[in-house]
Amino acid sequence: MAKEITDSNFEELVLKSDKPVLVDFWAEWCGPCRMIAPVVEELSKDFEGKAVVGKVNVDENSEISAKYGIRNIPTLLFFKNGEVVDKHVGVAPKSILESKLKNLLS
Repeated sequence: MAKEITDSNFEELVLKSDKPVLVDFWAEWCGPCRMIAPVVEELSKDFEGKAVVGKVNVDENSEISAKYGIRNIPTLLFFKNGEVVDKHVGVAPKSILESKLKNLLS
């Protein structure tokens, strides 16, 4: 299951992670966010132990959302060694997100 990432645990779960991290910035009221949610859940299972997959609710965690300039949701940020290395805005097929995550594993 995708981890719930908040303003308070972001540094620990994302920036200090020794694994690649996919962070889904979303909100309850966002239709496209609901469309991509099952894909994010599948990726969290597929990459368990290899990568961290988490979700940030932008309405509840404005600090992180502002820090990374999240203007549109869903926005998916890919982190490696605490740095943003890739980004996808909007709904995407699982294959695209999966290949972006796989690239970070090598």
